[in-house]
Amino acid sequence: MKKITLYIILFLNLTFTYSYSNNKLYEKIDLFGEVIEKIKKDYVDDVNESTMMDSAINGVLQSLDPYSAYMSPELFSEMQTDTRGEFGGLGIEIGMESGVVKVISPIDDTPAAKAGIKAGDYIVKIGNEQVQGKSLMEAVKLMRGPVGTSIELTIRRKNVKKPLKFKVTRKIIEIKSVNSEIVGKRKNLGYIRLKSFNENSDKQFLDIVKKLEKDSKINGYILDLRNNPGGLLTQAINITDFFLNDGEIVSTKGRKASETRKFFARKGDQVKGKPIIVLINNGSASASEIFAGALKDHKRAIILGENSYGKGSVQSIIPLRNGGGMRLTISKYYLPSGDSISEVGVTPDIIVEEKGDDFKINSKSDNQLNYALKLFNS
Repeated sequence: MKKITLYIILFLNLTFTYSYSNNKLYEKIDLFGEVIEKIKKDYVDDVNESTMMDSAINGVLQSLDPYSAYMSPELFSEMQTDTRGEFGGLGIEIGMESGVVKVISPIDDTPAAKAGIKAGDYIVKIGNEQVQGKSLMEAVKLMRGPVGTSIELTIRRKNVKKPLKFKVTRKIIEIKSVNSEIVGKRKNLGYIRLKSFNENSDKQFLDIVKKLEKDSKINGYILDLRNNPGGLLTQAINITDFFLNDGEIVSTKGRKASETRKFFARKGDQVKGKPIIVLINNGSASASEIFAGALKDHKRAIILGENSYGKGSVQSIIPLRNGGGMRLTISKYYLPSGDSISEVGVTPDIIVEEKGDDFKINSKSDNQLNYALKLFNS
């Protein structure tokens, strides 16, 4: 009898808690409706109710994290881009931070990179439009336009007092994700610059390594992932696997069982344990951080440069019944150590900050690459 009484009490408590929680939610919904009515009645200017509701929906999503966002039907239709290595625009990967658009990374050899935009810059104005208050997707839309036309971006940069202005000309961005050369005065070193993880990156990358291994007496590798904004998870796994004998590469964890997975290396380090230095900076994000973090955790490579960006989450594009869509974070990445990349990034084994106003990746002024070369030659 006591057990039955206890079950009834527990059931009533759960029912009350559920009912109380629902009542609180309904109160908030009623409050939202009241606010809308007050705006319609008392706000100084007429408002477009549809636009206002889109902003409200987007506000909910952007309160979750910098990468979740709402797209109206018109915006969703325009944003049907993919990761096939070609798209229109400025060549810039962006995210949101405290309501402001932040540059994750300018992609090499694109208008944004050539204009001088850097990872970590904040875009405060696009043309004559203030960015504050706009959604991430609205900012992307403003930056896009006909090929050959120009847009002025107003930038705020850390440790620079005055805003900076850059005129950037739009073009079709074709990402050639991998290039390489043999470097080093006393040792043959394979320098490979990986600019993104698009659908062809693993084939391009691995073909280059295999060719270097076959045709040259390579003593080690410098793998350059600076300003690599990431891309496809499968690409990061395939390329990381190439340098590991076994062990975990990365895991993803989400609310759904289907989003909680672990990925492991297959047997066989294809470069037979040759030394590796991986270069990263603040513009190395997502798949780049998986690669660098896995090799660091397995002590397979020395990581050199600056702390990476800290984008350790997976977004899914979900269509909505109104013809719009939303970009929603569905899981997070975790390194073999169990550490999350989100908002933390990967810390280099050797911290070497970018120096000089004339700094350019893979040039005489590239003090980070020069440091890596010294390590090999010492």
